[in-house]
Amino acid sequence: QVPRAPSQPLAGSESRRFTNKHSKKALKASLTLGILLGMFFVAWLPFFVTNVAQAVCSCVPAGFFDVLTWLGYCNSTMNPIIYPLFMRDFKRAMGKFLPCCRRSGEPRPSAISLSMRNSNSGPRAATSLKNVL
Repeated sequence: QVPRAPSQPLAGSESRRFTNKHSKKALKASLTLGILLGMFFVAWLPFFVTNVAQAVCSCVPAGFFDVLTWLGYCNSTMNPIIYPLFMRDFKRAMGKFLPCCRRSGEPRPSAISLSMRNSNSGPRAATSLKNVL
């Protein structure tokens, strides 16, 4: 063990608070991932098991197979609902681009600013917007 200096108890409480904050984030991320994967497996696992059974014995009724297919489609429909409920970053990103989710007073991003942001580079002297147009 290393002896502690007098200033380390403050650093220890800060590190404990820092660890606690990150453990809460990790717990929330784990919960979100668990819900997403759980819903995926509940929706698609019966479909894939039925596919294997159909290939082996051809004993699955077509109507049942259709119901399982639509169960998987319902999972895909639920993803846009689940992500905003549990992920703040996703909610913010969607709020910037969807008019129904934008907060009042927030400017709408222009197409030029979006393309500049997505290109991972700023404006270049040789290829500025004036030169292109």
